[in-house]
Amino acid sequence: MTRRTAYAGALVIAAALTLTGCGDADSGPSGPELSVGSAYMPQPVSDSMAAGFLVVANESDDEDGLSSVTSDIAGEVTLHKTTGQSMERVDELGIPAHGELVLESGGNHLMFEKLKRKPKEGEKVSLELHFTKSEPIKIEMPVKSATYRPTASTKSSAKSSSTAHH
Repeated sequence: MTRRTAYAGALVIAAALTLTGCGDADSGPSGPELSVGSAYMPQPVSDSMAAGFLVVANESDDEDGLSSVTSDIAGEVTLHKTTGQSMERVDELGIPAHGELVLESGGNHLMFEKLKRKPKEGEKVSLELHFTKSEPIKIEMPVKSATYRPTASTKSSAKSSSTAHH
């Protein structure tokens, strides 16, 4: 092998190692890995507000937070935390690493305020969820009967027909 061939070979190996290093840094997942499921809105009894429920699952080592929600059906969507018998509006709801944020009747939930129209059972409401670290996720939330309550198997599964992945 000549000196020139050895030098060319070394350059090829160096270039390959450099490209491999760049590829690894860009190809791995960064930040939280979120999915949304079990979403529903009971048909509202009020003309001005409605509640919404869903589960955000986080499959990563990084925690995140649900910071806001927007919907074309409401003037404002607010996050509410329920402690005991009291409900309070909050700016963020945490999503633990390898855990779930569960929004359910009687617990933490979404409030759709200043409804532009009253959604009916069988319709779907479009939402966009905004997070402190992750990119927004768009979902379609089905409107269920006003008395709908998910079964235990529905609640425990973050995967449903309304599931969206980030």
